[in-house]
Amino acid sequence: MNLTKLFKMQHTLDMKIEKQHGLEKESLIHKKILALYVEVGELANETRCFKFWSLKPPAETDVILEEYVDGVHFILSLGIEIGKTSGIEMQQNAEEKTLTAHFADVFNAIAEFEKNHEDEQFIRLFSKYMHLGQALGFSGAQIEDAYMKKNEVNHDRQKQGY
Repeated sequence: MNLTKLFKMQHTLDMKIEKQHGLEKESLIHKKILALYVEVGELANETRCFKFWSLKPPAETDVILEEYVDGVHFILSLGIEIGKTSGIEMQQNAEEKTLTAHFADVFNAIAEFEKNHEDEQFIRLFSKYMHLGQALGFSGAQIEDAYMKKNEVNHDRQKQGY
């Protein structure tokens, strides 16, 4: 996964949104953190991994991947907010855990980042989210491709006044 390219694409989208909505001088970090919580919750809902009471299967893989990359957008945007867009090591193998445990790790990492916007907490959040992606069965190439497609959709939405 080419993180440099993804951060540049995210920066372009962020600047477009901030300019279009007159937000250039406003700190958006807390709104982006809340948006990330919501996106991770939406992703969990599509996987249905926690719905022990239900027999309904998870959403199709492409739906889950699209929800996953919504979170990638906000994580990259948070990295841009704190100036951490390089020096992020990609850990290849997620720990053997249930999906529910991976989601808990991500929510905990978001909470830690919310308390302390330091590089270390961002890298931990990024890593936990990538581990979740691996546990969902997504490769770096799939994530990058889906991110690029969704980024284009997000640009189109801004043109249409989303």
